[in-house]
Amino acid sequence: NNFIPETYTLSSFPNPFNPITTISFSIPEFGLTTVRAYDLTGKEIGTLTHTNLNPGMYNIDWNASSYPSGVYLLRMDSKGFTKTQKVVLIK
Repeated sequence: NNFIPETYTLSSFPNPFNPITTISFSIPEFGLTTVRAYDLTGKEIGTLTHTNLNPGMYNIDWNASSYPSGVYLLRMDSKGFTKTQKVVLIK
């Protein structure tokens, strides 16, 4: 697939989820891209990716089975772009 996105995106499906959600994101240019999960206190609970990526669309499955039900934040950083997505874990 040679599709190069024009914008940065971040989303997750399903949301709410139990216990796995697929995080989808796109980046329009090469660069270090990081996706991290945080609890509502702002404590980082996991780094889902932290690597240089080519332009494109990506998916990461996050298995949150070791965390309690609640609201979590996913944050993507890439080339000066930052986006946060709220996700809800229901057990």
